[in-house]
Amino acid sequence: MGLLVDKIGKQGRWPSTILVFLSPILIIFGIRWFLVEPFVIPSESMVPNLLVHDHILVSKYSYGLKWPIGDGWLVRWNQPERGDVVVFRFPEKRDVFYIKRLIGLPGDKIKVQNGQITINGQPWVITPTDPPDSFDAESLQLADFTYFLESTAPQRVDLKDHYIRLAQQQPHRDSEAIEIEVQNGQYFVMGDNRDQSYDSRYWGAVPEELLVGRAFMIWMSCSETLASAPFLCDPFKFRRGRFAKFIE
Repeated sequence: MGLLVDKIGKQGRWPSTILVFLSPILIIFGIRWFLVEPFVIPSESMVPNLLVHDHILVSKYSYGLKWPIGDGWLVRWNQPERGDVVVFRFPEKRDVFYIKRLIGLPGDKIKVQNGQITINGQPWVITPTDPPDSFDAESLQLADFTYFLESTAPQRVDLKDHYIRLAQQQPHRDSEAIEIEVQNGQYFVMGDNRDQSYDSRYWGAVPEELLVGRAFMIWMSCSETLASAPFLCDPFKFRRGRFAKFIE
């Protein structure tokens, strides 16, 4: 009788043991699916604001909640705004993620020429400036580019002017005017590194269901990764000045 009781007791502990084992995994995946997801910057399209090997955090609840699988929205409570730095699935290859600045909203008429943006007939103001302070200044190729501060949306008191850069010794990629009217349910995006960004100027607007979330922080950064593990930062090449840096 005693053996039978002990056996039942052990069986009764299995569900709680499995729950204890699975709970951390479920919490981690829940946070990643619905709240915050980390990404690593792979290219120079957002230089000088985001550098290659910046490790960023993306708020996945900024605009609502999405289904864990697929591209549809479970519920929406906010709309993206001009100036947001957004991560999205590339429309032409949905298993690839891009990061760009949101320029145009549904219904906007956009013109871009020589890096200058005009929305609904109103040009965005750009002011020449020195490049931003950086612990990896050699990657900015200072002699080849000019730097500007761009005012995205003066009515947004929460949004500071951001840096853009343009090529100095070669024609701009958009030397011929590009004009587009953003359709309903779509968003026009561009990189801050205007002459080294492959964006909505070339492949069109982003459907809203492909938005992943708003990038809000660089939590870690390095100039080089480990040769044996390219997805890990070389601890001797940290850009410590970029740790815990909010994205403008």
